[in-house]
Amino acid sequence: MENIVVVGGGWAGCSAALVAARRGIPVLLLERTDRLLASGLVGGIMRNNGRFTAAEELKLMGAGELIELVDALSRHQDLNFPGHRHASLYDVERVEQAVYELLREAGVEIRFQKRVVGVERKGRRISAVRAGEESFAGSAFVDATGTAGPMSSCRRNGNGCVMCVYRCPTFGPRASVAVEAGIPENTVFRSDGNPGYFSGSCELDPGSLEPRLLEEIRCQGVKIIPLPREWRRELDVKMKACRQYLFPEYQENLILLDTGMIKAMVPYFPLEKLRQIRGLERAVFRDPLAGGVGNSIRCGSLVCREDTLQVPPLENLFVAGERAGLLIGHTEAIATGALAGYNAWLWCRGRPPVALPCSTLLGTMVNFTGRMARSAAGRQELYNLAGGTLWEHLQQLKLYTTDRDLIRWRLSEAGVLGLFAR
Repeated sequence: MENIVVVGGGWAGCSAALVAARRGIPVLLLERTDRLLASGLVGGIMRNNGRFTAAEELKLMGAGELIELVDALSRHQDLNFPGHRHASLYDVERVEQAVYELLREAGVEIRFQKRVVGVERKGRRISAVRAGEESFAGSAFVDATGTAGPMSSCRRNGNGCVMCVYRCPTFGPRASVAVEAGIPENTVFRSDGNPGYFSGSCELDPGSLEPRLLEEIRCQGVKIIPLPREWRRELDVKMKACRQYLFPEYQENLILLDTGMIKAMVPYFPLEKLRQIRGLERAVFRDPLAGGVGNSIRCGSLVCREDTLQVPPLENLFVAGERAGLLIGHTEAIATGALAGYNAWLWCRGRPPVALPCSTLLGTMVNFTGRMARSAAGRQELYNLAGGTLWEHLQQLKLYTTDRDLIRWRLSEAGVLGLFAR
């Protein structure tokens, strides 16, 4: 019987598994750790800037279940703060269990603590992946293993292993299905010449904040605290994975968000200085545990893929999320996961995989980042729907809009309304 194996339980892997399972095919999801969502457990920002358009496109294409779930779990909606328009913040404490229940209801088999360490390949097809002594056969595979770690990467190119949400010391380092199958990787370098970028934020324990400050953040969703001028040089936002944080406001202020936890929009912040800020005198980092020193390194490498997210020369392997190359963000991961899962299902049915038309925002996102990944110059930047080169490109093409009727009309003209439900 045909089946699909998805490796990696972040937003991309969950999206791929859900879309494929809704098509009625057996889906096995293998996750290295003991929880789903990975960086989604410390993220929480949705619908900001071009991600609003992307979320509406996903819903209209028939892959909106995860979007609707995080909308329902939003603590705040329609927030505006530096680099972000009409953002919503989902509850990072509640989202993982809700996604788990949704996948199980859809019939996805989920196996935790299954770190893939090898691939069985026959010619241009993968036949199985290995996790420890176990082998998991499949007809098609989705590599949604992400780009974080291993620990040696964080030690060498960052500030050391900080025992972040990926928990490599506990569950072992990430391994890419594509790379294990022999697909070459290209290295991504940040401006200081080191590979990879720092994750975008860290979290503070809400109970460690002064009660009045915590109440203000809970009420408003966002708090912007000016920093002493002499501290600003030390906060190098250029090392952050997310490009929308290059605004000077992120060097001049500490910006805190309410995602259930308190999200600090810096890659790290020295604890002794953090505790000099009014209301944060007893602040404690929740994630990463060494948040005052550093954060995890991601996006150090990529594999080239087609706009269908197929990885040549392999016929039955598709990539999603950060494995799809140079893309950062939860919405971006959900979108590429949906396309990868749908195309894996098509492949199992003997039908050719599809690419999203470039008349759609998501189609342009996949095409643009795929082209950028093929050149050394293009690999000098990361891309997302909320800031940087891709965001500027989408605005120039007038693909960004909050007009739902216009979004529906565009998708209808492109012939992709309900695509993932067909």
